[in-house]
Amino acid sequence: MQAASADRSEQVVAAAEDLLKVLSAEQRTAVQFRFNDDEQRVRWSNLPSGIFARRGLRMGDLNAQQRQAVFDVVRATLSPAGYQAVLDNVAADEQLKSGAGRGRIAFGSDEFYFSLLGQPSRAEAWMWQFGGHHLAVNATVIGPRITLGPTLTGGQPMRYRAGERQVSQMSEEIALAAAFVQSLTAEQRGRAVLGGRFGDMLLGPGKDGVVPRPEGLRGADLSPEQRQQLLKLVMLRVNLLNEEDAQERRAEVEQGLDDTWFSWRGALTADGAASYRVQGPGVFLEYAPQAMGGAPAEHIHAMYREFGNDYGQRWFQESTASGKPADPQK
Repeated sequence: MQAASADRSEQVVAAAEDLLKVLSAEQRTAVQFRFNDDEQRVRWSNLPSGIFARRGLRMGDLNAQQRQAVFDVVRATLSPAGYQAVLDNVAADEQLKSGAGRGRIAFGSDEFYFSLLGQPSRAEAWMWQFGGHHLAVNATVIGPRITLGPTLTGGQPMRYRAGERQVSQMSEEIALAAAFVQSLTAEQRGRAVLGGRFGDMLLGPGKDGVVPRPEGLRGADLSPEQRQQLLKLVMLRVNLLNEEDAQERRAEVEQGLDDTWFSWRGALTADGAASYRVQGPGVFLEYAPQAMGGAPAEHIHAMYREFGNDYGQRWFQESTASGKPADPQK
């Protein structure tokens, strides 16, 4: 398949290079890791600071210009909707900070971290990571291609007020998933609905390389209209990425739609309190409410993975004779 957009990846490279220019020498050392640093690559979590230790640039240690430069890298990589989702996730943690007491657990926008693996390059493989409580964006760039596999989203609270704006995180996806399961026939629903209570996240942090057995209702058993609904549901998560790269993913998802499975656990309502998973040959997404006090729909863990291509693994194999990416910092 042809590469999505060289122009887009060049914009991301330029934004990362601009970030490095506004950092001190000490900060550049803190933010940069070797591309083959596997410990840093998997150092992401849904847990807050104080429970999980991240490395890289802490946003609370940056000045306004440096913070904006970090967000410029994120914005260059994602779609407008994806970028807004990141901002809403970070702002939600400020809501937790305002209600938290003193202790070892730290909430808020200061507790998000940014790191670079490898040197930003138009030819060599590299990646950036941005994450904190309930957020871990892992963007791997290989030439003109960009992937977000694996990326963790969700948030707490999911609904809050920010000035004049009412924020409702993931509301479009939640509504579409509920509409899809409600559109199923009784026979289809009997296969898709696997329990009356929501389940937890299956392929979160520490689950790289795991491919579970598909469950639920298979895409080949859907009507044409239902297939389009399922495709739209998957693409809402894929479309966190910029449009050019997301269209490449769309072609792959469409090709594997017959072997894409949907499962649901919980009540058949649109309140966000049920869990669901979509698993195809090369894509996996899940949405999982959390029973940890308060309304489960206000505390969500959501995961996106690309089987065989998390962290650009398949692209590495295609672009290197050895099957391993070159390390730009060797």
